[in-house]
Amino acid sequence: MRRAYSVETVRNAERELMARLPEGALMQRAAAGLAAACAGLLGRVYGARVVLLVGSGDNGGDALYAGARLARRGAGVAAVLLAPDRAHAGGLAALRAAGGQVPGDPYAALTRANLLVDGITGIGGRGGLREDAVALVRAAQSARDAGAALVAVDLPSGVEADTGQVRGTCVRADATVTFGTYKPGLLIDPAREYVGATRLVDLGLDLPVEADVEALQHADVAALLPSPGAESDKYRRGVVGVVAGSARYPGAAVLAVAGALRGGAGAVRYVGPGGDAVIARYPEVLVHAGPPGKAGRVQAWVVGPGLGDDAEGVVGDVLASDVPVLVDADGLRLLDPATVRARSAPTLLTPHAGEAAALLGVAREEVESARLVSVRELAAMYGATVLLKGSTTLVAPAGGVEGAPVRVNPTGTPWLATAGSGDVLSGLAGALLAAGLDAVDAGSVAAYLHGLAGRRAASGAPVAAHDVAAALPGVWRGLAG
Repeated sequence: MRRAYSVETVRNAERELMARLPEGALMQRAAAGLAAACAGLLGRVYGARVVLLVGSGDNGGDALYAGARLARRGAGVAAVLLAPDRAHAGGLAALRAAGGQVPGDPYAALTRANLLVDGITGIGGRGGLREDAVALVRAAQSARDAGAALVAVDLPSGVEADTGQVRGTCVRADATVTFGTYKPGLLIDPAREYVGATRLVDLGLDLPVEADVEALQHADVAALLPSPGAESDKYRRGVVGVVAGSARYPGAAVLAVAGALRGGAGAVRYVGPGGDAVIARYPEVLVHAGPPGKAGRVQAWVVGPGLGDDAEGVVGDVLASDVPVLVDADGLRLLDPATVRARSAPTLLTPHAGEAAALLGVAREEVESARLVSVRELAAMYGATVLLKGSTTLVAPAGGVEGAPVRVNPTGTPWLATAGSGDVLSGLAGALLAAGLDAVDAGSVAAYLHGLAGRRAASGAPVAAHDVAAALPGVWRGLAG
């Protein structure tokens, strides 16, 4: 499990550790890790030209001490100081003692650089960069475009560590060397687009078990995958009901059912007008004309994909059940927060940014720029687990509980932005709910599998939703093995 912690938590842990260490030891640990990462990126340190972009905080100190280490190995190191009178005194003295310089013309130094080190702002940065920093960042990006590599210290300047928000100009790094632990902004878009490859330098921080944000990895997902036993039958494995599709959108029914069948369900009950299309593709599906309450036994429901105007009558019926319910697409338009909060069984909502904006009553751009804030607000508003789809899919626990971690999905590909892809995800997550996973696990495991299937199906080329569904068994097999 990859865990990310808030600025407050990180700073408290740093203070506790610094109280037990000699003065300056923690910064030296960080600088050593940063210098090693820079050396690895350069390949050959001797003779390389390195420019440090140095702000007034500890990140600037980390950059200066790392620059001193590189200078002692034969690199030509120049430090561009945004606030010369507030630069870290010890770091600047170490750099000069090692042969590093503060150039008279910083912009000329940038044009000759092989490597740029961004130490302008740290994890406390808020509200965007100041004008002098903006000018320097733009010059640094021009140097990067001309071929210089750019490494960010702890996180790219302009990124808000706790939320992943980016307000205005931001450093776009090739790599980010972060200290002690991951920060939420390194994992969540829009900030994640600026981070590049991430390297964690362990500082020995004592951090709590509960993180602010966490990302499942292969082993975590493999441990959560349902697996039938010797006594399993289709009911013990889980029956998922799918209420999807309409005369206008019959494909949504087929795709949601495809995701459910490949999500480990023992059986799928389909309810809706797309029965003929579903049976033609998947003859093993149990089809019922409706209403859902009379369709037979299920362990979970999926409702909403492609329902169009048919949604109004069936969403309430499904929500009245006493089993877990996943609501997607057209089903989201009809949700009443009070009704969802009153349910005794879990509810999982799976909006994309536009649907989330409609539920929150804000502009889509507001959701896209503040994804972590938005998913927590939705979970609190509806008392439901919320899976916010997107380039980094987020899963917030029901109620937006303070202190409970939000899951971020690290898999996926932009090629998944294709019609019907979300229908497959809904069916897949619904099957995992029916198999007994709780709503957070079902949503995050489904997003992980769906992302990997998208990668496998696309392999760098356009992909259709049915290709993603077809790739799921291979992904599942690889994880389980």
